[in-house]
Amino acid sequence: MIKLVLLPAHALVLLLTSQYLFAQENVSCPETLNFVKQKLAKPDKVDLCDEYKGKVVMIVNTASFCGFTPQYKSLEALYRRYKPNGFVVLGFPSNDFGDQEPGDEEKIKAFCDRTFNVQFPMFQKTSVKRGTNDPLYKKLATLSGEHPQWNFHKYLLDRNGKLAASIPSKVDPSSAAIVDKIESLL
Repeated sequence: MIKLVLLPAHALVLLLTSQYLFAQENVSCPETLNFVKQKLAKPDKVDLCDEYKGKVVMIVNTASFCGFTPQYKSLEALYRRYKPNGFVVLGFPSNDFGDQEPGDEEKIKAFCDRTFNVQFPMFQKTSVKRGTNDPLYKKLATLSGEHPQWNFHKYLLDRNGKLAASIPSKVDPSSAAIVDKIESLL
């Protein structure tokens, strides 16, 4: 026999409201941030939505032995300058182009720390190349129509997680066009 429990009206409203709010929280994560990623050389995982939703986000595939590697300096400068305003850079080392990130994660982290004093969040080594790309990079490529062609390709997301720009490797993060775009999004 099934026992029917009647709730007072206010309890029923509270129950339904909490279920609705829970459902809304799960739906409100932008598709560009709906990923969990592991930190570089650490077992810690980060829910990108929980951590970066509501911020202007630059996602970049990095490499330690590339002609564009000095862009780490510009990326770090942007991060430090605009972090107080809600800007973050997310770095994803990749060995997809020219075998320019051959080291393990400990070596990559040591290089970034020692050479450029990188403070922006770095995540585990990731494939970004068409056909083998990680789901995050597959989503960004689908939305932009552009897969990274080399190291230091940058995707810029607005505060709502919508793709605002896809920026080729050769464009330095300190360029006036990128700085203006970031400032307009902040």
